[in-house]
Amino acid sequence: MPLTLANEGEENIIRKVGGNPETRKFLETLGFVAGEVVTVITENGGNVIVSVKGSRIAVSKEMACKIMI
Repeated sequence: MPLTLANEGEENIIRKVGGNPETRKFLETLGFVAGEVVTVITENGGNVIVSVKGSRIAVSKEMACKIMI
């Protein structure tokens, strides 16, 4: 299921990162790699604020849809 459907505060494991090669590379540089734990902190407007690898990162809902948990 995509990251956008995750419950706030719940830890999830990233299963797959989709999208075109540039999008995947961008998300991987932010820490979104398969096997990593990700937690949705909140949704703010059109962005999803998540915690991954000890950092808080805001990604658009479009990008969050490409991250499968």
